[in-house]
Amino acid sequence: MQIESISTIKKELQHLPKEDLLELCLRLGKFKKENKALLTYLLFEANDEDSYISSVKSTLDELFDGMNTNSYFYMKKTIRKILREIRVYSRYSLKKSTEVELLLYFCDRLNELRPSIHRNRKLSNLYERQVISIQKKIGALHEDLRYDYNLQLEALKK
Repeated sequence: MQIESISTIKKELQHLPKEDLLELCLRLGKFKKENKALLTYLLFEANDEDSYISSVKSTLDELFDGMNTNSYFYMKKTIRKILREIRVYSRYSLKKSTEVELLLYFCDRLNELRPSIHRNRKLSNLYERQVISIQKKIGALHEDLRYDYNLQLEALKK
């Protein structure tokens, strides 16, 4: 089976009646968890980005609270899982400010962890890479947002 390009699929979808489009969307939602999550975001949460960010933060809080802090190995596995979740949630939004805000929150929570992640080289390097990534993403934002996020980033660096 040859997979068609997005433009070809778009042209074909324009010719379908409303009922068929609805059926395709529902079938797509049943097929994979990420598809259902994206449809949920687009239908219910895309209009209110602030509530979306707060709901993602509460999900991240649950993951951080359930983290096994007995060894750095288990901490690292959970932290990487959380980072993957952030990337998925950021892709749904398509707004760079949402991604920056979630990454800033992630780094803030990493600093609060006990035992400290800065005692482990791998976790410390992961944290530093995220700070560098945030700096790059902040550079692409509007000036006002850039200033606010840079203040938060400087607070993280201390």
